[in-house]
Amino acid sequence: MEKISEKIHGHDSSSSDSDNEKSSPSAFKAKVYRIFGREKPVHKVLGGGKPADVVLWRNKKISAGVLGGATAVWILFELLEYHLLTLVCHCSILALAILFLWSNATTFINKAPPHIPEVHIPEDPVLQFASALRIEINRGFALLRNIASGKDLKKFLSVIAGLWVVSIVGSWCNFLTLFYIVFVLLHTVPVLYEKYEDPVDSFAEKAMVEIKKQYAVFDAKVLSRIPRGPLKDKKIA
Repeated sequence: MEKISEKIHGHDSSSSDSDNEKSSPSAFKAKVYRIFGREKPVHKVLGGGKPADVVLWRNKKISAGVLGGATAVWILFELLEYHLLTLVCHCSILALAILFLWSNATTFINKAPPHIPEVHIPEDPVLQFASALRIEINRGFALLRNIASGKDLKKFLSVIAGLWVVSIVGSWCNFLTLFYIVFVLLHTVPVLYEKYEDPVDSFAEKAMVEIKKQYAVFDAKVLSRIPRGPLKDKKIA
């Protein structure tokens, strides 16, 4: 009976060890640091579907076409200094002239005139876009109001630093060039991050730890001595 009990206890301990070994990789995976605390793949974070496929270069022809079109527009307006109104007028003149001559030439060559489709802007997508834009604008106003109320000093400093950086970048280039730079970054950074995800997250984790240390020192020496604004009334328990 003693030998049987020893065997039973030995089997239980070995099975518990094996269960711990099996659960340890999953626990390790759960503790892996990801930028912005994300838990989904990059494709899902970007919304999935065709827009995410274009940004992550799932279809290289479409992604290259989009990036090439944006580059052509930037070269046309920035380097060649073409104006948008002039371009629209010239394209309209060319299109109308071609269609007018084609429609009149069909009477001489005995062919059917060109079919010019009727273009109508649907109402529902416009209303949905306007509603979504209104919600985002109101959310931005609420965020600015919350920051200006003096309740979150950390968020206030981060927004001020971000606006200061944007102002410096804006002094270097105009809005079109800035928009093109953001567009190119949007089509290059996510795909590079998806390719080198693990080393980037490891470096970001070390950088975040160092930033938190420096912020703790800055908070203890500077921020804690700044008088805060009036807080809201405490909730009655």
